[in-house]
Amino acid sequence: MELQKLSNGSHHDADGPLEGGLLPEEEKFLQHKDEDLKRPQFTDFEGKTSFGMSVFNLSNAIMGSGILGLSYAMSNTGIILFLILLTCIACLSCYSIHLLLRSAGVVGIRAYEQLGLRAFGQTGKILAGVTITLHNIGAMSSYLFIVKYELPLVIQTFLGHTSPSENWYMNGNYLIIIVTTCIILPLALMKHLGYLGYTSGFSLSCMVFFLSAVIYKKFNIACPLEAFGNSTVDTAIPESTCTSKFFTINQETAYTIPILAFAFVCHPEVLPIYTELSNPTKRRMQNIGNVSILGMFVMYFFTAVFGYLTFYEHTEAELLHTYNEVDPLDTLILCVRLAVLVAVTLTVPVVLFPIRRALLQLLFPGKPFHWVRHIAIAVCLLFAVNLLVIFVPNIRDIFGITGATTAPTLIFILPGLFYIRIVPKTQEPMNSRPKIQAACFTSLGFIFMIMSLTFIGIDWTSGEKRNLGGH
Repeated sequence: MELQKLSNGSHHDADGPLEGGLLPEEEKFLQHKDEDLKRPQFTDFEGKTSFGMSVFNLSNAIMGSGILGLSYAMSNTGIILFLILLTCIACLSCYSIHLLLRSAGVVGIRAYEQLGLRAFGQTGKILAGVTITLHNIGAMSSYLFIVKYELPLVIQTFLGHTSPSENWYMNGNYLIIIVTTCIILPLALMKHLGYLGYTSGFSLSCMVFFLSAVIYKKFNIACPLEAFGNSTVDTAIPESTCTSKFFTINQETAYTIPILAFAFVCHPEVLPIYTELSNPTKRRMQNIGNVSILGMFVMYFFTAVFGYLTFYEHTEAELLHTYNEVDPLDTLILCVRLAVLVAVTLTVPVVLFPIRRALLQLLFPGKPFHWVRHIAIAVCLLFAVNLLVIFVPNIRDIFGITGATTAPTLIFILPGLFYIRIVPKTQEPMNSRPKIQAACFTSLGFIFMIMSLTFIGIDWTSGEKRNLGGH
């Protein structure tokens, strides 16, 4: 409500009364009817981020470390089944963004936590804030884990060594502290998320390079695998294994479905990006979401299919490790590792912004912007995440639990519940088709959550540790 008051004051002098002089209470439920009219600002500053920069930021929020495991996922589903599942998840993510934007448009709010407050009171606000915080801390940690384990390999390859050394610059713990201090922290101190559009664009270009290298290597690595450089293949691979599969059903197949859902989690970033968008409308922001998801859909599919068609059933859970079996000193793969490191490093500040917004909504509601709070939260978050990555030896299970619960909550459950609770019954009764669709959508989230937790439980009881793919 504080944000609404600020917007009422900031536009009265420049543009006259909001939406033809409506009172705030009337405007609150009528905003969705005037789609083509100039939208009121919902913050105390005017959004200046362009359409293209917003696409870069949202795409960068979608793009996660899970792209490295999609080829492995395809090896457990087959090409056609993978494409069907990926298409369904992408369409559901677009629909989820639609529910969020529709709910935000009805009440004039562009903060995930405030939607929770409007729908379920203080409990909803706390639930949304805690869910966003847990999920994005897990995502930040997964990115820094990549830095911790991949950056020493990059340095090792640069030095021409085939085995690690005991030098300090080969210690991943020191390296993540250096990267966090010199690169991530300065970017995280930016006042507005829109300023990171340039780094997001560069991060995406690094992942495009990664995709290009995967496609190139498909036509330069023979199957069965041949020996390259200092690498040898101990066992011959039968020719029958160099055949692609279109449909595969096994225990890993069902486990892959929630992994694909996690690959499109970007919903905590949608409303902050909407807030900073120039000339903001729901249609414009929906188009940004559609373009971003379509771009990531293309990248995900081509990375998965060309990686899978390179190694087939011998694809490892982390694609770059599979290339390491061919030639650990390959120059192109070295460049790809470096590009992936740059991409995940530049993604961390983008993921940090929604956490900071959530903490500000929970701890300092209604307070104006203050640099001390802004900087202190960023420093504390990065300090905590660094400690987590350094001192927790096996964090995969922790992230598995949080990912299995927070990702379905953010994509399916909360957007559906917000829509059902916020859109007035006078406009859409509970038995209307949109409300029924939203209820089914929410139910699907619970199904995904139960599936994920079930397979994680099977992993724990059987003693196996599978890779959840991260985000």
